[in-house]
Amino acid sequence: MTAVVGLLLGLGPWAWGLQGSQTPREVIAEVRVHGNHVSSDEEVIKLSGVTIGEAFGPATIADVTARLKSTGKFDDVQVLKRFASIEDPTRIVIMIVVNEGAVRIVMPKDPNAPARVEKRGAGRNLMFMPILDFEDGYGATYGARIAYPGVLGERSRLSFPLTWGGLKRAGVELDRRFVSGPFSRVEFGGAIQRRKNPAFEEDDDRKRFWARGERALGPFRAGTTVGWQRVSFADLEDDLTTYGADVAFDTRLDPVLPHNAVFASASWEHVWFDNNTGLDRIRLDGRGYIGVYRQNVVVIRVVREDASRGEPPYLKSLLGGWSSLRGFKAGSFYGDTMVSGSIELRIPLSSPLSVGKLGVSIFADTGTAYDKGQRFSDQTLRTGIGGSVWITAAAFRMGLSVAHGRGADTRVNFGGGLTF
Repeated sequence: MTAVVGLLLGLGPWAWGLQGSQTPREVIAEVRVHGNHVSSDEEVIKLSGVTIGEAFGPATIADVTARLKSTGKFDDVQVLKRFASIEDPTRIVIMIVVNEGAVRIVMPKDPNAPARVEKRGAGRNLMFMPILDFEDGYGATYGARIAYPGVLGERSRLSFPLTWGGLKRAGVELDRRFVSGPFSRVEFGGAIQRRKNPAFEEDDDRKRFWARGERALGPFRAGTTVGWQRVSFADLEDDLTTYGADVAFDTRLDPVLPHNAVFASASWEHVWFDNNTGLDRIRLDGRGYIGVYRQNVVVIRVVREDASRGEPPYLKSLLGGWSSLRGFKAGSFYGDTMVSGSIELRIPLSSPLSVGKLGVSIFADTGTAYDKGQRFSDQTLRTGIGGSVWITAAAFRMGLSVAHGRGADTRVNFGGGLTF
């Protein structure tokens, strides 16, 4: 029955024309307004210029849309044509859907007066998001991201990340998301930043500009990035032009405790120096999550970073610490090539229905880092074995491990922060 009604609605005007000597004129029988909070229905209809009983023509939708957008009152306008009656396909309903942007509810001083809704001003539309990240060897980074949404449409955002501590950074970023086209998201940005390199104990100062476009399709994501950097590191000062591409495949529903899922990524970057020399950098990261007894998960990870020739110290891959080799301090080993792997059993202690998750892990990490011209088979693998406790609650995550590095001491490693 539904299919028949839909067919009649779609073919109604055409079928009517077959029965009569000429196609009957369509008229506007009703106007409906949706999405408005500040402007009344009557005000929106008046601004649209539509009158009940007037003829509906081929340009009506475009004309009404243009009139409403020209008022500047709405962030987005959509005008749709609908049929008011199955029996009479000449009676047309104009459906107006508007987006007035961010609004706020104002409570009056008089308790008997109703609350009113107002559109936020430009200054009141600012959003604030805290930034918190900490890892042994790098310290705690804290600050905030100040964002102004809707600068280039409802899916755009202009933001200003400001941090202090382990990573001192001030930047500006503009990103825009798309529902169709070659890119799902594009981003432009610039920043000045300082971070201490834990391997060389030197400040790494950078001024950066970049542009990125990426496309997401289900579990697949592909992107390309171009950029420029000025790096000051110890006695070195270099200008770098970079461009590259990356792909990722991710089937994880829960990034902390996924079951029977995989994550794989590959990236390539070409770095061109101001002395007319260049090099290529490649990074491969593969992870498998195997569900075992109840909610327990075995996680296997393999990472390889490599360069086509010898790198300056500020680009060398680092090994050690919470993110790569627990049982050793961050930056214990470095080189043009880094290979690491780990196997971990994650055991949740909290209920699967809990908002937050608490658990423990048993793990073994191993890896090595070496310079160009050396062979992997000649390297000594460094290994750390231990256990950890971790907790996640909404956007907050934290982990603490105690591991013994073979040929080294027993060490505490930690990492965590806020993720959005």
